[in-house]
Amino acid sequence: MESKETIQGFYLRNGKMERPDPPAGSGVGHFNVFSRDSCSLVTPYSRRDYYKISLIIGKGKLHYADKWIYVDRPALLFSNPVVPYSWDAENEDQTGWFCLFTDQFLQNGTRLGNLLDSQLFKIGGTPVFFIDETQQKIVSDLFIKMMNEIQTEYVHKYDMLRACLHLLIHETMKMQPAENFQPYQNASHRVASLFMELLERQFPIDSPEAFLKLKTPNDYSRSLSIHVNSLNRSVKEMTGKTTSQQITSRIIQEANALLKHTDWNISEIAYGLGFEEPAYFTNFFKKQTGLAPNAVRTTVV
Repeated sequence: MESKETIQGFYLRNGKMERPDPPAGSGVGHFNVFSRDSCSLVTPYSRRDYYKISLIIGKGKLHYADKWIYVDRPALLFSNPVVPYSWDAENEDQTGWFCLFTDQFLQNGTRLGNLLDSQLFKIGGTPVFFIDETQQKIVSDLFIKMMNEIQTEYVHKYDMLRACLHLLIHETMKMQPAENFQPYQNASHRVASLFMELLERQFPIDSPEAFLKLKTPNDYSRSLSIHVNSLNRSVKEMTGKTTSQQITSRIIQEANALLKHTDWNISEIAYGLGFEEPAYFTNFFKKQTGLAPNAVRTTVV
């Protein structure tokens, strides 16, 4: 939705992609806040590593999973790193704010549970909340507070930003979500496109700790809030391959890249790709390619 959200979350060091260190004083995780004044009219949300809260002031269509909703009045949008969406603005009169943050930043060592299980960010939930004039004033004041605070040199400013973020979430939890999402007419094409986008979002694997979260057709169907049979039918119809075949193909592609271009051992690659045991990965790779993982690695010149 906003052009600034495409800022890369990683940088290159010695030929490897690494996540930048958190800002000094931020505690655990990452946080930033921006204005929507210069947002693009048609932009997909492409960050796979951040949660996002947006105050949308402006008209347009929000495309979410295999549905869409017309936003014609101020609204809050809560998006998680898993489900893709895009914003199609009706005109250039777009204002508001948005913030990007990680689960680690919000929790900061506390045990609040997984954000994906929360009322606002859960997969399959409704991410849009239309707000009235009073609620808009409360939310706007919080975003303005965060915009101002992040520019200060106060040593505990990230604690204040975290407090504002918690308050924003609690204020929203008192509201009722929007329920007027509409289905797409060309459902098969939309579902297949969403699946392929969501599949690609799981990669690249940047570290052994950044393991695959979606590994099976059921994982993807739950993320997209559709029945697994509908997912399988749509993917097969549009790509000629089953959902499992597409997932397998992409994992093998990533496995080859990791074997050829990293110094990770086989166990690290296996865990990064979501295998519980290195032997499972070795058997899987050999079945799909006819080669043992080490054989691929030793052929590199």
